[in-house]
Amino acid sequence: MLELGVKFLISYFIGSLMGAMIVGRLRGGVDIRTMGSGNAGGTNALRTQGVIFASGVVLIDVGKGVLGAGVVPGLELPFVAADPAISRQWLILCCGAAAVFGHVWPVYHRFKGGKGAATLVGTLIIIGPWLILPLLLVWAAVLVISGYVGLATMAAAIAVPIWIAVTRLPAEQPLFIYCAVMAAFIVLWHRINIQRMREGTEHRNTRLMVFSSKR
Repeated sequence: MLELGVKFLISYFIGSLMGAMIVGRLRGGVDIRTMGSGNAGGTNALRTQGVIFASGVVLIDVGKGVLGAGVVPGLELPFVAADPAISRQWLILCCGAAAVFGHVWPVYHRFKGGKGAATLVGTLIIIGPWLILPLLLVWAAVLVISGYVGLATMAAAIAVPIWIAVTRLPAEQPLFIYCAVMAAFIVLWHRINIQRMREGTEHRNTRLMVFSSKR
């Protein structure tokens, strides 16, 4: 259990390195948590700071998931021996989840972070790269129909475990459990977006909508 605990914490600390805060510091101390929706993620970065800023944020946030799931589980740490009782697959999944949790609750920034979607995608690049295409297709389809980025993100997250259940069970049961749990968290972390959609105050990108009368 020592190996699992230590590597979980390392992945969490990596996840706590917020792309928005790093890029913001390079831009002279910009804190997008005080702007727009107040979320330290790529969507709010794009709305408030533009494409270049947002691209840097997304690159870092996705990279954290790649490191958490793809690098940390295989580290040879001094004084921490590999535990043969721990499944390597579950170790990878736990480290991936830790990176996502770090993004949402970053210890370096008073536990006020983003909503985990980009970092989750980074973990899927490692543990299930074949899931990226259906995830992006669902995300894009919901976005152009509804205009809501948050709704598209939730729909894509929910679609991933459904796709696994239809195509890969029972062989990919651990991955299914991971994606189902992460999808539930993604919806939970978007609860404010859900409330704003119900109130009609959520930002809606009508320029991307296929059936919008404003196009």
